[in-house]
Amino acid sequence: MTPLEVAANVALVISILLAARNSVHTWWTGIVACGLFALLFERSQLYADVVLQLFFVATSAWGWWLWLVGQGGEALPVGRSSPRMLLGLAVVGALVTLIYGALLHRFTNAYAPFADSAVLAFSVIAQCLMMKRKLACWPVWLLVNSIAVPLYFSRGLTLTAGLYVLFWFNAFHGWHRWRQDLLRADVALPAAGQRA
Repeated sequence: MTPLEVAANVALVISILLAARNSVHTWWTGIVACGLFALLFERSQLYADVVLQLFFVATSAWGWWLWLVGQGGEALPVGRSSPRMLLGLAVVGALVTLIYGALLHRFTNAYAPFADSAVLAFSVIAQCLMMKRKLACWPVWLLVNSIAVPLYFSRGLTLTAGLYVLFWFNAFHGWHRWRQDLLRADVALPAAGQRA
């Protein structure tokens, strides 16, 4: 365990806990965490994860803006995704995993290229869903964490693997909390319509 790993994980814990609480501050703390993790994963030869962290830095800035300004100048509410869209995202995630994993296997010295690529592909999907405040981001984060825990542990990133176990449970918490927010919004909409 290095000071870099500790700092990256502390920043990530703060960001993830804020995400489950549906707080806009998840984004700037996430930018700090992802920058630190990009350095850590580069040193661990997890190159797909380096690319993923750089993606997270860029999309965190965008997510921050979306959550603050959203559509039409109002903050985005928690919403649902269609089953068709989710199926399409699952197919895209699987294809990206296979193609990028094959490229890493063929052209780099990457460790566990297919698992590393699955973490990348499905993290991108989860992040995009989260940026749009879609409830479905949380089951996808559960999948990502289920792959990431053994991957990071196998590279000796014990603290990171342990925290991803906690993030796995936090994803359940976020899923429940966002679902409650969505149900409250569903109840408020008909009441608002009756008053209009």
